[in-house]
Amino acid sequence: MNRALGARVSDRAREWWPRALHFAFTRRGLLIGFAVVHSLFFLALLKIMIFGGTEGDLPLYRLWAEQAAHGHWPVIDMPWVYPAGALAPIMAAIVAGPWNYQLVWLLMMVGANFFAVMALTDNLRNRKGYTAAWYWLAIQILLAPVSMLRLEGFAAPLAIAGLVWLVRRPTIAGALIAAATWIKVAPAALAAAAVVVSSLRMRIIAGGLAISAAIAGIVIALGGGSYLFSFATIQGDRALQLEAPVATPWVWATVLGMPGAQIHQNYVLATREVAGPGATAAGVLVGYAMPVAFAVIVFLLWRARRRALQAGPLSLIGEQHLILRGAFALTSALIVFNKVGSPQYMLWLAPVVAAGLFIDRKAWTQVAIWLAVTCFLTTLVFPVLYLPLIDAHPFAAGVLLARNVLLVGLFGWSLVALWRPDATLAALRERIALGTATGSVPVAVRG
Repeated sequence: MNRALGARVSDRAREWWPRALHFAFTRRGLLIGFAVVHSLFFLALLKIMIFGGTEGDLPLYRLWAEQAAHGHWPVIDMPWVYPAGALAPIMAAIVAGPWNYQLVWLLMMVGANFFAVMALTDNLRNRKGYTAAWYWLAIQILLAPVSMLRLEGFAAPLAIAGLVWLVRRPTIAGALIAAATWIKVAPAALAAAAVVVSSLRMRIIAGGLAISAAIAGIVIALGGGSYLFSFATIQGDRALQLEAPVATPWVWATVLGMPGAQIHQNYVLATREVAGPGATAAGVLVGYAMPVAFAVIVFLLWRARRRALQAGPLSLIGEQHLILRGAFALTSALIVFNKVGSPQYMLWLAPVVAAGLFIDRKAWTQVAIWLAVTCFLTTLVFPVLYLPLIDAHPFAAGVLLARNVLLVGLFGWSLVALWRPDATLAALRERIALGTATGSVPVAVRG
């Protein structure tokens, strides 16, 4: 009887799953999924919003917004850890008063994610982008609560739209990527990849310069010219943060009780750092390693484009494919060679992968899976296991080690993909040829 019941349940599951999957890839299904994901966040934050509280980094954002409302502006009146564009979402969230800061922030995040989903699906018209849209929604869940409570939540959707529109709307794409960069610096890696590869680079640069000139002009006009680039130097002397990949040896040295190794609190920056023999030197070395890694990746990207052109004309979609590979490599370098290892850094990589799934799902599926696993482990590290990690618990340190190994592995994959792009681009040319017959892929070429 139990076997018969199990067989019936199995049969019904086999019947239900294809229907559910089909429904998920309809307009109604995607919109319902979007609503469900963000309703979960709303319910999780409801008690905090009712009592006028804030969560995550929002207490600090609200404090800055209140100070600005009383005439003491970050960037304008003092150095600031973020680029000037970050003031836009931080100040917008206080429009209904400090008490409703969390609610307004959440509503703004819903709008930002909706913008990303619309960009990935061409306003729900392009079913090819539904996989990418669902992936972006999955990332929101995998990185909860960080995904909805940090500035990256606004920069990332802008980056997604910019990457998707590089071919069709290069000027707007450049403006969006620049806007994202003026919120958090990391999207500058996307701009660098686009400038190296794209034959439409002048239009991309024009869009980026227009936004940058507007932001810089406003700050200078308000008297903050001397602090415009303070974000680039204000944290230069910080030590290795606990979660940073380069800090992993000292985390484990602390776990194993090695002399001099410890995890300690930095009260000025409100973060946990590692210390021990060689930790300071390692922090200095990664400061030099990052620009070297950038230079190497830019060279590999230039070389990949040159080899692609030697094999034949490179379509705009081919350029976009190379830009995404380069953007992933450059962004990975920003994380791997960084003294800080904050969980929201996964939102630097996720937009590249979401755009990759939109452009070439087959080429990016495996990377998307590994990044999803990395995001899950990141959330286990923070906030789930963060207190045990501070106490150097071996299991928590093991989860962090696994996360950092995956990050380094993804960085290594990106270098290999740029070093040996021929097979990937050949397969892409075949798919473009097939797309040409169906009219589904933009195929304009550049010599």
